Amino acid sequence: MKNGNRKKGLNRREFLQTSAKYSASALFATMGASSLFGKSHIPGTSTIENVVLNNGVKMPILGFGTLYLNGEVGKKCVADAISLGYRLIDTATIYNNEEAVGTGIKLSGIEREKLFVTSKVWVDDSGYEKTKKAFETSLSKLGLDYLDLYLIHRPRGDVKGSWKAMEELYKEGRIRAIGVSNFEDHHINDLLSSGETTPAVNQIETHAFFQQPDAYKHLEQSDIQMEAWSPLAQGRNGLFTNETLAEIGKKYNKNNAQVSLRWHYQRGIVAIPRTSQKAHMMENLNIFDFELDEVDMQTIAGLDLNKTQFPEWE
Repeated sequence: MKNGNRKKGLNRREFLQTSAKYSASALFATMGASSLFGKSHIPGTSTIENVVLNNGVKMPILGFGTLYLNGEVGKKCVADAISLGYRLIDTATIYNNEEAVGTGIKLSGIEREKLFVTSKVWVDDSGYEKTKKAFETSLSKLGLDYLDLYLIHRPRGDVKGSWKAMEELYKEGRIRAIGVSNFEDHHINDLLSSGETTPAVNQIETHAFFQQPDAYKHLEQSDIQMEAWSPLAQGRNGLFTNETLAEIGKKYNKNNAQVSLRWHYQRGIVAIPRTSQKAHMMENLNIFDFELDEVDMQTIAGLDLNKTQFPEWE
């Protein structure tokens, strides 16, 4: 690629538009049939593998995030994602889009049991009684009878009270799995010291620039599934134009986002990229027809800056 395509702040859409190679990749992904891509994703079919959580529940390893996707846009994006083959849909109380997500699910026409729907209880609703109420509100807004995964969004407030409520809802069969988000090792250890149930998932920030190897190891040892929010760092620090990722991608006719998502997949991390563009949704699904070699994996490991790319969310 020419240096002129690596200008600072270039976003993913501009990057695709200004690079002939990547524009061609997007076109082939949209067509769903290119010899360059080998085995391509066929819209409407699910080729996404599952991970098995510590309670035996199966969870897709690649899903669709919905942060910032609200109103009519949110409805359409969720319906589009499901039509393309996404089955894991992630939302949260604080996103203020559970109604839109629920409507999108209805518009898709898919059977409920084929989906894996996640929501999260926010800090303001921490505690036993508030969590019970927040759960009912989320279900009502989503128009669902149960959740596949319910998470404590942040380790703040009455976490143990929230966990007790979630354990009861889990035992009642109203949630198929319960977990946490943005928890550090000591938060998890504290929860394990008092709760009866080991969290099934910890959803945290992890991407090429903040790889969290210690958390990765701790979660693996604790039999807790690691899930990445913003697995593409929302394009921050120039992820979509990063030269190292681009060089790796050239070998496989893939773009930076696809290389990044494949990296997550090969490490066994559930990823939930978010996009409002259908072409990007399709691209993000086209990561199962190539494999990064050990040199590629080590090269990407070298991109770790060991610091958050979202300091405003700390």
